Amino acid sequence: MAKLSEILKERGYVYQHSSETLEEITDGKKRTVYLGVDPTADSIQAGNLAVFMLLRRFADAGHKIILIVGGGTALAGDPKPDVERTLTDPAIIATRAEKLRAQAKKLLGGVEVELVNNADWLTKLNLMEFLRDTGKHFTVNNLIKKDAISARMKSEEGISITEFSYPLLQAYDYWHLYKEYGCDVQIGGSDQWGNIIAGVDLIRRKENAAVYALSCPLILDKATGKKFGKSEGNAVWLDPEMTSPYAFYQFWLNVSDESVADYLKLFSLLADMEIEAVMELHKRDAKERHAQKTLAREVTTIVHGEEEATKAETVTQVLFGEASLDSLDKEALTILRSAAPSYEVQDGAVIIDVLVGTKLASSKTEARRFITEKAVYLNDELVKKVEDTVSSANFHDGTALLKRGKKNVCVLTLA
Repeated sequence: MAKLSEILKERGYVYQHSSETLEEITDGKKRTVYLGVDPTADSIQAGNLAVFMLLRRFADAGHKIILIVGGGTALAGDPKPDVERTLTDPAIIATRAEKLRAQAKKLLGGVEVELVNNADWLTKLNLMEFLRDTGKHFTVNNLIKKDAISARMKSEEGISITEFSYPLLQAYDYWHLYKEYGCDVQIGGSDQWGNIIAGVDLIRRKENAAVYALSCPLILDKATGKKFGKSEGNAVWLDPEMTSPYAFYQFWLNVSDESVADYLKLFSLLADMEIEAVMELHKRDAKERHAQKTLAREVTTIVHGEEEATKAETVTQVLFGEASLDSLDKEALTILRSAAPSYEVQDGAVIIDVLVGTKLASSKTEARRFITEKAVYLNDELVKKVEDTVSSANFHDGTALLKRGKKNVCVLTLA
């Protein structure tokens, strides 16, 4: 069985680490590993999924996992380069914390996650003791070198002492978890490296102890160079109420050919040999998007479960003519109706009129041309005559599909 260090290197999980060798962190004694989550939303985003998959790898290797929800640090706010963060109500943070724990547990394959809220200790800090015991280990000179703090100091609004103190609070978190839970590894995104390493330094200075830090790289779409995790400018969430499992599946289905191999390594649990086989098949006919289909199914299964992944996959197959409409159950039909534009028709409606009504054709003349060019399908049946009509027999549980070409689809519902 491969060592954890080998898996992390091969799959691209590691950007930086604080030890001379990664093996020292991952392959010796069992560690207690923590990840901090900012409770600014009810859900984890796809853009943050890589660091949770890194956490999954530690969990699968038998290391103890702690998820710390920043209820206390959220009251201060991690500095952003442009504007001051909006502070969050503690009651909202508590609700979000439970949602985030449930999501994290699912991502970790059901492994029990120790959930802690740093408000439990940060809100009880004595200011003078904190300045004496923690503040003395930090210099303003180093803090202002941080990109976000530096950018804010140059702005007209400046930066508040509250946000300026954030790195000290996160470092204190690591020290507290080290003392109370024996925590000796903190992981996070590469943008958090400065805050993470501050905790390593604080523990070394206060306790003369060696603990570790490990960061995950910023994930980019190689085709666009843009930060990974958004669809048409909108965040993709793991909460099914915020991003449906079908929309989540579609997000992964649409990743670029340039990125799909890397994403299979980062976001799926497939073995290296399986990924190689998938990519070999993909290279034979990239238009079939075999790699993207595999990625979409694997990640949707991890996040939403096999049943939801199967529904999303089947609905997609129906929309693209790879499966028949009658293969969908009522729940899948509901997904289908929300996945494409819909149009209500009467029994006996002329298909030419329906094509215009659904905007699959701009005029009756164009609709006739599409039919004569054999470009129109009602469900899986080619529409052969311009006088053909829609019949109730064409509907499966009140639903039918009208297609023009492969990509232009409208869901028909029977009035």
